[in-house]
Amino acid sequence: MVVGLDCAAPRLLYDELLGELPTFQELLSQGRAYMRSSHPPITIPAWAVMTTGKTPGELGIYGFRHRKPGVYEDFYIVNSRYVREPHIWDVLGRRGLRSIVVGVPPSYPPRPLRGLMVSDFITPGPESPYTFPPGLKAELEERFGPYIFDVPFRIEDRDRIVRGLWEMTEQHFHVLEYLAGKRWDFFMFVEIGVDRVHHAFWGYMDPGHRKYVPGNPYENVIRDYYRLVDEKLASLLKRVPRDTVVMVVSDHGAKAMKGAFAVNQWLAEQGYLVFEDPGRPGTDLRDARVDWSRTTAWGWGGYYARIFINLKGREPQGTVDPGDYEDVRDTLAREIERIRGPSGEKWETRVYRPEELYPAVRGDPPDLMVYFDDLSWRSAGTVGWPSPYLEENDRGPDDAVHDWLGVLAVYDPEESYTVSGTVDIARVRRVMEEAMGLEG
Repeated sequence: MVVGLDCAAPRLLYDELLGELPTFQELLSQGRAYMRSSHPPITIPAWAVMTTGKTPGELGIYGFRHRKPGVYEDFYIVNSRYVREPHIWDVLGRRGLRSIVVGVPPSYPPRPLRGLMVSDFITPGPESPYTFPPGLKAELEERFGPYIFDVPFRIEDRDRIVRGLWEMTEQHFHVLEYLAGKRWDFFMFVEIGVDRVHHAFWGYMDPGHRKYVPGNPYENVIRDYYRLVDEKLASLLKRVPRDTVVMVVSDHGAKAMKGAFAVNQWLAEQGYLVFEDPGRPGTDLRDARVDWSRTTAWGWGGYYARIFINLKGREPQGTVDPGDYEDVRDTLAREIERIRGPSGEKWETRVYRPEELYPAVRGDPPDLMVYFDDLSWRSAGTVGWPSPYLEENDRGPDDAVHDWLGVLAVYDPEESYTVSGTVDIARVRRVMEEAMGLEG
């Protein structure tokens, strides 16, 4: 059984909260490791990287959204159909083993497997077909009501977020307990609520966060949510065979968000992006009046920035000759790396060309991938601001950004996978391959 906790932070699970989490204490008792996330460290593609063993470049997935080729303002949302490599449950199914998969991104629309599937948080809603086999949907809804895939979390009403998180998570674990009573060899689920509680309440919990006020009414929401998951997980594990090997994993970690950097605002200030009229503060680039005939590059917001070069022959009004592409890209990368913080402080900004990161680059990649101040500053894609430095996320309240290190622990009642308290990954792999018949 793979217990997936989206965004679970080692700082919390391994250190600050572990003493209050008896179930996780036991699961981590044989050792733990840090899970280095993918480039980029985002829910999609990171879970697909984990379940296929392929890089984002090989998968052709660089985030939730991707730019449609040949247009400036339109995009498509990645779903399960874009993952063209086999997942672990596909490989196991070919060997006659049954899997139960719940909430593992991206799994909407659900695809056939040898076993059962409930799709993930990108599912439009419970009115959509979200299970395999299709009849499982009615079976679950008869017992637990319409499935709750996600909760609004970038909103001001914090009490509403708390109510939604608890309702969703409790329902998820009721469904998991029910499914655990069916026949399976491999069971994997991802709880998205961990990610949502971090984004909504990190500033209320973390004394190092610029928003933190001691004694605020939401100071313990994250702590209480981890306790909820611990309690529900204990109940779930009572339903699985005693010799079950349990892995606890996260796709990335979390840390305080220092602010958002309006990348298109900066590109305009440097002359790379030219407006006829940027509009008022917070205007989406697609709603601004851009002079594409004089624009060299533009960017996207998100946990990292995606930069696109206005290349002749590729873009409708391309301005950069193919022969100048590498020079423009190199110059722009150097200038981005020199960006300093709002008080002139040095940032640890990293700029990558996709081909530097991956053995293959498929799909619709950006020309440059940018992590502002080692992810501490979110990228904002909107324009019209008086300054590129924003105190708040331009997409709604958000207290946290993603961090590189997630969690990895393995608990086996019959084996030990640790050397000096550290998980021996090679041994984990050997034993898992033997157990699942995957040798060679």
